[in-house]
Amino acid sequence: MGVYLREPDYLLTMSDGTLKQLNPFTGTQVWTVAGRGNRPIRTPHTDPMPLDPADHGRHCAFCEHRYLETPPEKARVIRHADGTWETRRKTPAELMDATTAEFRRIPNLFEILSYDYWHANYAYELPASERAHMDTYLASPAGHAHVRGVIEAKLRAMGRSAADIEALDADEFQALATGFFGSGHDVIVARRHFTHDAVDTTQLASSGTLTPDEHGQFIAFTVDSVRNLFDVNRYARYVAVFQNWLRPAGASFDHLHKQLAAIDERGVQHELEQQRLRDNPNSYNEDAANYAAYKNLIIAENDHALAFAGFGHRYPTIEIFSKSETCDPWEQSPEELRGMSDLIHAMHAATGASVPTNEEWHYRPIDSDLPMPWRVMLKWRVSTLAGFEGATKIYLNTIGPYALRDQVVPALFDLRTQGEIADIRIATECDCRPNPLRYRATR
Repeated sequence: MGVYLREPDYLLTMSDGTLKQLNPFTGTQVWTVAGRGNRPIRTPHTDPMPLDPADHGRHCAFCEHRYLETPPEKARVIRHADGTWETRRKTPAELMDATTAEFRRIPNLFEILSYDYWHANYAYELPASERAHMDTYLASPAGHAHVRGVIEAKLRAMGRSAADIEALDADEFQALATGFFGSGHDVIVARRHFTHDAVDTTQLASSGTLTPDEHGQFIAFTVDSVRNLFDVNRYARYVAVFQNWLRPAGASFDHLHKQLAAIDERGVQHELEQQRLRDNPNSYNEDAANYAAYKNLIIAENDHALAFAGFGHRYPTIEIFSKSETCDPWEQSPEELRGMSDLIHAMHAATGASVPTNEEWHYRPIDSDLPMPWRVMLKWRVSTLAGFEGATKIYLNTIGPYALRDQVVPALFDLRTQGEIADIRIATECDCRPNPLRYRATR
C-alpha cells in the first residue's frame, strides 16, 4: 500500500506575517520577516553630472568609439538603415569602425578559465578556424598593433613594470595573443552606455531601456554565442551565462553587457537538479510553474514563456521559464527565442535601471538528456548577506514573492500601455493551465 504525500509547503505564512520559503530545487531556506521589507530598493544616484556631447561613445572601454581598448571581437550585430539586422563575424582591425555594432562579442580580458587552463589540463588547441583568424589578424599591421596594445594594458593592470612590458618577446606575445583568440570567456556588449535621450549620468542604458526588437537581438546573439563556445571546445560541459547590472551586483562597468564562461563542470546547482529530475521528470512543472500558479504568483506570460515571482531565493527573484518542448536554447525557433526575450525584457523594464540586478541563465548541460527547460532568473541585489545568514544558512529576504509580484505587475500594465514592452499577458490575464512547460528529454 502506497503512502500518501501531501503537497509540500514551499511557502508558509506564520501568524505574525513572517513568510518562510523553501526552494524546491536547492533546499535554500528564506524568511521574509514582517516589518523588515520597508526599505528602498533603488540605488540613489549621487552627484549626477550633465553629459558632455564631446564624450559621446567614449564613456568607458566598452563604448563604441573605444573598440581598440578591448580584445579582437569574435562577432558583431549591426542594424542597417532599412531596419534589418546582420551578424558579422571576425571583423578585421582595419574595418572595426566601418560599421557601428549594436552588440559585440569580445573575449573577457580577465577570464575565469583561460586558454592556458584548457591547454594545460586537456591539451586543448585552437581549432583550425580560430588559428586561421588569429594568423590573419596578427599579420595585419593594424591588427598586430591592436593586440599589442591590449596585451600591454592587461600586463599593466596585472602589475607588470614598464621595463617588463617593453621586453616582451615574440613567444610571450604569441602566447598572450592566443589566449584572446582561444578565449572561452566572452562578453556580449551593447552599444549604448546611456539612453539615446540622456542628459545626465543617471540615465544609464539597461536591458529594460532597449526596445523589444533590440532586446530580441541581444538574446538571440547571446544564444548563438553559447552554441559557438560549445562548437569550438569539446571539453566544455557548460557555458555559464550571466549579467551583472550595476556595481552592487558585481559589475565592473556600468555599461550593459552579458558574460559567457565555458567551464568543465556542470556546476553544483545543475547536479542537484538532475538528481531531483531522475526521481520526477515533471518537477519543473509541479514544483515551479504549477505551484506558482496555485499560489497566485504568476506575473506574466506569452505563448512561449512564463514569468512568476520566485520563492526560496536569497534575493527577490523573478523566474522566466521557456515553454518550449526543446530544452536547448540554440535549437529553439526564432519565435520561441523572441517569446523568452520579450518576457525577460519586460521584467527588466518593470524592475527599472536603478535596481542592481543579476540575470542568470539555466539550461540543460550539453552532456545530459534529462528534461530541463531553459529558464532565466532576475535577482534584485537589494540586501546584504550578514552574520545571521552565515550562522544559520537561513537567508533573510526583505521582499517576499507576493510583494515582488505586487511591485512588478502594476509597472507592467503601465509599460504596456506606453508601448515600451511587447504585448504580453499580465497577471490575471494569464491562462496558466497545469503543466504549461512542454519541455521533453529527447534531443
